[in-house]
Amino acid sequence: MPNCKILSIGKEITYTGLDITSIDISQITKQHDIEQYDYVIITGGDGRIRRTLQQLHDMERIPTFILNPTGSFNLVAKIHQTPKVEEVLELLAKGETPKKEKHHLFKLNDELFLFSAGNMGDLQHIILSETMRFGWIERGALKYLLAVLLLLPAHLLLTPFMLMSARKFFIFTPFRFIKRFGSFYGEVKEMTIDLQNHHNLIELDGDVVTIEENTLYIRPVGYIQIVIK
Repeated sequence: MPNCKILSIGKEITYTGLDITSIDISQITKQHDIEQYDYVIITGGDGRIRRTLQQLHDMERIPTFILNPTGSFNLVAKIHQTPKVEEVLELLAKGETPKKEKHHLFKLNDELFLFSAGNMGDLQHIILSETMRFGWIERGALKYLLAVLLLLPAHLLLTPFMLMSARKFFIFTPFRFIKRFGSFYGEVKEMTIDLQNHHNLIELDGDVVTIEENTLYIRPVGYIQIVIK
């Protein structure tokens, strides 16, 4: 195992006895041998993980992923209780194989997501939170809390109507014990949603993307392996 190949995306990482190549996320498309790596380290928050996997998940052989969370919430890392990257590298340097766990992936048209997608209150919350990404509240979770407080009256008023709308939806898989409640989904199955609009803003794992299509086609698309404690 000490001879395993490791690719680090988003941060320069070195560890004695390990072969680690470090690249920026912008260099992924130029890295044509990613399938040859045993592990890929992703440094960043949930959005960075999503954008990285968007470019990698179609490979014939997908490496195991090591998460180095540096975002505000790092929900994927919390779901799997991932260890610190240094702990994983120490195991690999000793020739030991770390534990791993599946994380299921989903797609909305051509966009990948890992746990969250929607055009309800989640979308407004992310847009307002990103608007407040400046000054002393730029980093950390405070901007998200402020956005919740500022939007609370609108959410209380509008959420019941959005839950009844066929053109609104919110998917949040950590709440998979609630398979469906109106337009809320805790479980992802193949579904089609007609938004009746060619220009749609959609929240995906904390990112806001634009979908230039009337119809959304949402479905599971497999899984990746993530190193856990």
